[in-house]
Parts: sequence; C-alpha cells; structure tokens
Amino acid sequence: MSFTLKQPALTVSNSVFDKRSSSITCRSLFLPCLNLQNHPKITLLSLSKPLYISYFQSFNEKPVILCKAYEADKSPSPAAAEAKSEAAKNVKIGTYFATWWALNVVFNIYNKKVLNAYPYPWLTSTLSLACGSLMMLVSWATKIAEPPKIDLEFWKALFPVAVAHTIGHVAATVSMSKVAVSFTHIIKSGEPAFSVIVSRFLLGETFPPAVYLSLVPIIGGCGLAALTELNFNMTGFMGAMISNLAFVFRNIFSKKGMKGKSVSGMNYYACLSMLSLLILTPFAIAVEGPHMWVAGWKEAVSEIGPQFIWWVAVQSIFYHLYNQVSYMSLDEISPLTFSVGNTMKRISVIVSSIIIFRTPVQPINALGAAIAILGTFLYSQAKA
Repeated sequence: MSFTLKQPALTVSNSVFDKRSSSITCRSLFLPCLNLQNHPKITLLSLSKPLYISYFQSFNEKPVILCKAYEADKSPSPAAAEAKSEAAKNVKIGTYFATWWALNVVFNIYNKKVLNAYPYPWLTSTLSLACGSLMMLVSWATKIAEPPKIDLEFWKALFPVAVAHTIGHVAATVSMSKVAVSFTHIIKSGEPAFSVIVSRFLLGETFPPAVYLSLVPIIGGCGLAALTELNFNMTGFMGAMISNLAFVFRNIFSKKGMKGKSVSGMNYYACLSMLSLLILTPFAIAVEGPHMWVAGWKEAVSEIGPQFIWWVAVQSIFYHLYNQVSYMSLDEISPLTFSVGNTMKRISVIVSSIIIFRTPVQPINALGAAIAILGTFLYSQAKA
C-alpha cells in the first residue's frame, strides 16, 4: 500500500497501527530510525516540510513503514545571510581599492613619461579631461552607463567645484613636470593641513586637539622632505602646494553645493570633467598655444617614436579611470575609510615611482616622507 501526506506537519500515533505489532521501524533518507515502541502513548513527528510514506508492508506480522521527506528548507538563517552580505561588501571595497591604487600608479608613471618628453602640462591636463569626457559621452550614448538626470541648478552648483578641480589638476601636473613624482606626492600628503587651516579660519569650524596634533608630523615631514630633496624646484613645490589648496576648496564646495543632489559617483565625476574641460581649454590655449604644442609634439615623436602617442593615450585614459573609481568608491565606504585608502595610495605611488624612475633618495628624505604619511594617517583617525 502506498499513499502521500501533504500536510505541513504529520502526527503518527501507535494506535493507528496493529496493536499486535511489537515494534515499528521508520527508515528515512534524512532522519535516523525511530523506534515507536519506546513511546507507548503517542509519538509526534513534526517536520517543516511535508512528509510522505513511500510504502507500507508487513513482514512476519511486523509492519515496516518506509518514510521519505521532501528536501529540507535550504534558505540561510538571517545571521548567515548578513555575514555573507558583509563579506561580499568587503570584497567589493577591496576590489575598489586595489583597482584605484593600480590605476593611479599606472597614470603617474605614464604621465611622468609624457611630461619628460613633452613638457606642456597645460595641454596634458586638457587631454586627460577631454579623454574622460569623451569616454563618458560614448557610455551614455550607448547605454553602457545610465545618463544622469540633472538640471541647470546642478550645473550652477557644480561650477565652483569644477573651477577648484581645474586649478588643482593643472597645478599637480605642472608640479610633476618639474620634480619627481615621489616628491610631488610627498608634498600633496600635506593636504590635511590645508583642510584644517581653511576650515578653521574661513569656515569657523573647530576640531579636537588630536586633529591639531596630527598636523605636526604632516608639516614637519613635508618640510624635511622638501629641504633634503636632491632635485628641488620651486615651481614644482609651489604647484603641489597650490594643488593641495585647490582640492581643499573643491571638497568644501562639493560638500556645500552638492548636498541633496542624487547623482552617482561615476556620473558626478563625468560631469565634473566636462565642465572642467570647458573652463581649462581657453586658458591652456592662452598659456601654451597650438604653435608650441605642434612643435613640441613633432620633437617628442621624433625622439621617442610612435610609442609616445601610446603614452599620451594611456595617461589620459587612466587619469579618468582612477578618478572615476575613487568617486565610485565614495558611494560604498565612509570618508574615514576613503582617507585611509588615499594615504595607502600615496605610499604605493611614491614607492613604485622611486623604483621605476630610479629616483635617488637620501635616508633623511625618506624619513621625512614617512613622517608626513604617518601624520596623514593619524589625521584620518583623529577625525573619525
């Protein structure tokens, strides 16, 4: 005899079977054998899934029931699901950081190669913004990326951010055209000092004592590195300092003007690049001009060869990509985590550029860099 029970729970009582049976054995694919003889009154078998009886058969007056259960519920518990979600988020953040650092290292290496052969930082900066703008326009047109829903008010709020971004971008490029990549990034690690000074004296913000104390190693380390730099150049030094100040104002304008604007990090940076390109282009033409660009381009191609064009393309593409990834990561992580990641990024750029370009570094210079970077890390922790 064979029959199926569809109820969500099954109650089995000894009384429904032959009173003469001395024992009843339940054989299941998932449950251990149950001896119902040990429960003379009633035995309850409650399952979250329906139970069905495959067959009922008597052997020598001893009934044997073969029970099979449907597949158990495999849905994870809330705690397990939360742990899995947290692990996936950590992997995603780690991927963002690794990609951000790698793209930044590649950009700095090829940017320095281009500037060594073609010392026109204003045009180089313009090409970086133009390349990123073109990439995003194509992405929007082909629906690879969802275009942002923005209005005139958005562009008005973005304009001061774009002005500060343009100045900081050009100043950093000018700096790298005059000094080693490592030195530029050592000086740029002093950006927190500018942030505190501007916020304190212009915006009236106050900070805990630990924040002010963290500025001591930042300023001291940058000063020690500058004084012991073998190839010190005032234009390069001032370019990095101006870049720090400009990016501080960019962050302030962005925080105040873009509050409540629902635009993703990727699209936000795309719009920022486009507006910065419009601002920068006339100034680049006025400062350097097409005549100098053409003459310098011919000279660079004749000395380096066709691969020079490849260098320009790589530095332009990777400039946009590393900035885009950094803005995308801001959608996923806290400002503190981002600050720590930015500190580690500078370390990776400084070390890799020293190795690749074989930049001579004195021990006292390396000590200054380490102190400045340590101060930046302490600053990020103090502001948490």
